[in-house]
Amino acid sequence: MIEALINALPNVFDPANLFAVLLGTVAGLIVGALPGLTVTTGIAVLIPLSFGLDPLFALGMMAGMYNGGSYGGAIPAILLRVPGTPASVATLLDGYEMTRQGKAAYAIQVAVVSGVIGSVLSAIALITLAPILVKVSLLFGPAEYFWIALLGLATVASLLGDDFLKGLIAAILGLIIGTMGTDISTGVERYTFGRLEFAEGLDLVVLLTALFAIPPVVRMIEEASRTGMPRELLNLRRQGSVLREWKRFLPVWARSSVIGIIIGILPGAGGSMSCYLAYNDAKRHSKDPESFGKGNPEGVAASECGNGADNASSLIPALSLGIPGSGVAAVILGGLLVHGLRPGPQLFTDHPDVVYGFMLQMLLSSFILIMVGGLAATRIFGQALRLPHVVLAPMILLFVTVGVYAVNNSMFDLYLLLGIGLVSYVMERLEYPSAPIILGVILGPIAESQLSLALTISGDHAVALISSPVSMIVAGLTLFILATPLWGMWKDSKRAAVGLN
Repeated sequence: MIEALINALPNVFDPANLFAVLLGTVAGLIVGALPGLTVTTGIAVLIPLSFGLDPLFALGMMAGMYNGGSYGGAIPAILLRVPGTPASVATLLDGYEMTRQGKAAYAIQVAVVSGVIGSVLSAIALITLAPILVKVSLLFGPAEYFWIALLGLATVASLLGDDFLKGLIAAILGLIIGTMGTDISTGVERYTFGRLEFAEGLDLVVLLTALFAIPPVVRMIEEASRTGMPRELLNLRRQGSVLREWKRFLPVWARSSVIGIIIGILPGAGGSMSCYLAYNDAKRHSKDPESFGKGNPEGVAASECGNGADNASSLIPALSLGIPGSGVAAVILGGLLVHGLRPGPQLFTDHPDVVYGFMLQMLLSSFILIMVGGLAATRIFGQALRLPHVVLAPMILLFVTVGVYAVNNSMFDLYLLLGIGLVSYVMERLEYPSAPIILGVILGPIAESQLSLALTISGDHAVALISSPVSMIVAGLTLFILATPLWGMWKDSKRAAVGLN
């Protein structure tokens, strides 16, 4: 392996390939920062454009776009409360509150440093631990994936806000929305209302944009403010140093990186789950958990570090077994096939210069990200907040409308955007949280499909769900996470009863 890495170094640092990584990182920042567009979309567009180019040049652009787009979603999430990617939903919970407190620059700094740390550690894991981690991922079957999905759903408890009942209703609504479409087991259509557009379920990009982009626009229209955000709030000059406070963030970075790497290597489990699990873990270990959702920088650090940490690690099963750990990894597999590179063990023996070069490009793009993704790139997007609301609201609405329409070229998506957006606005006014809805939509289908597969394999014996040590460990962890908030509620009720007496 070391010899292959050394042989790949000259190709990686070839000026053309370096430019490809830089170009991909900048393009990824833009794609990630545009609501309605995703990293998956950006890489999918790159594949036909890269046909005929040198494989390492094409893969360098994909590596840059992967890491750049992963962080890019945090920019509008922090500055505009509009998540650029599904994973940035957890980031906006504290990031936007920091912007409202005049700490936009500090929030951005926390996000980019945390994202880079997660990405670097993930790339190192990809390079050095791939054989070991591949063996670990082989221990996971349908039952284990079912419990992993439930583990993610259990984190809803930390995102419910102050009203448990309203948060629970939001989570259940997300699970119901996640069941829309055609049941993969029976072929029966559920909640499609006879519309062909719902046959594959509700588009996540449309739902995400409607839930988090439309309500702020409606509020802006209500306020009809003719002045932009005050200069003292939108201060994008240097505000402190995250690296000087490394002792505060080190435990968060360490735990979030481990979570992101583990989730990334589990085929099909990567993506948004890691940021939610990391956020929940940081809140659970915090000395001040009540401050999460109110502008705690540790929430931003956990979300972005977990988000960055599952990038390269999701490529471990993709490159070694041909099983993608995330949607982006699946698209990258298509890019490999376009260039005549078949994923699997033979990829490492037949094309070691390309595969190890690609691994090094994932590491290199992480370092490039901290140079181009910090305050310099953020200032461009941040100036939008200084526009008056009467100007900014229609601009954002036009922006997200074009982005959503471009996904499927469908007017029906625009009708959904408007309808769901107005419902989301009403729910927000009634103080129903939106984050549990997204979590239910993402993890609900995973839990359902893996449960069905596990029961089919075992002959409908539910005991098969806890028949292995791995499934028992994950199930126990899930129960622990669920019991923690319930224990807190029980103690609060006892204190209240004592106070009344």
